[in-house]
Amino acid sequence: MNFLKLIRYQNLLIIALVQAVFHFGFLKQQEGLLLALNDIEFILLIIATVCIAAAGYIINNIVDQETDAISKPEKVIVGKHISETRAYNYYIALNIVGVLIGFFVSNIIFKESFAAIFIVVAFVLYLYATQFKQSLLAGNFLVSFLVAFSILLVGLFDLYPVISDENRYFLGVLFQIIIDYAIFAFLLTFIREVIKDIEDYDGDLKTGMNTLPIYLGKENTQKVVFGLSFIPLIVLLYYLNSNFTNLEYVIYYTLAFIVAPMLYFIVKLWQAKTQNDFNHLSTVLKIVMITGILSIAVITYNLNNLP
Repeated sequence: MNFLKLIRYQNLLIIALVQAVFHFGFLKQQEGLLLALNDIEFILLIIATVCIAAAGYIINNIVDQETDAISKPEKVIVGKHISETRAYNYYIALNIVGVLIGFFVSNIIFKESFAAIFIVVAFVLYLYATQFKQSLLAGNFLVSFLVAFSILLVGLFDLYPVISDENRYFLGVLFQIIIDYAIFAFLLTFIREVIKDIEDYDGDLKTGMNTLPIYLGKENTQKVVFGLSFIPLIVLLYYLNSNFTNLEYVIYYTLAFIVAPMLYFIVKLWQAKTQNDFNHLSTVLKIVMITGILSIAVITYNLNNLP
């Protein structure tokens, strides 16, 4: 159980769910589309992604021992339940497994150079934990990009290797949809990362971190996030109105499970004052991320079952 907390298994399950939904619930439902990876091979891609991400969480927990001891002592794992040496061993092992599986999957699609993706991501996650996290907004942008990139990986491994002159336009449309979802994930993750910085304000301040709440102050940062929160909401409503007005299920789902929670988040954000309030807001955004990603399966179902 301590190991599962160390790797933040709930977040890893979200990553796995996101990739699985796009492969099984979206791309595989396109009639006549031949994907580069079969189901078993795609599951290996998920495992590789999850291993690299898990290693990133571990190195982050190792580096954050002092900060976490102040801001959330009840959640400290390294040095309390698992030794730092053992944590480093887990970190190295997961990176090795992730890179090896990534290399194997890359060879399956005859894109050996794609194996470098896993090495680069592992290295960037290390830099994030040890250096970028202390730089103003650099860590927030980096984490947001990596979450979005986990979605783009589906297109890179499933679609890119099978592009031809005959299917270029169709695959381009599918890839653009994946990019749109990646942008949505980037925006939500960035907002959530800043919320987590507000939540960790006391610990970050005492350990010399340079986060946005420390630079601007908690209240000013809260106002900035309040304004930023309207961006994904407005973009989502525009996207819905431009593309899916004829899809009844999609409209109902989006309004009930994405727009409504986002409005709830915005209202609660304006009222938030305590660390528990910001922790709750972070959880709400995580739920919106999940329901937002699942909407691609709803869109696919609705398109395949038009009256």
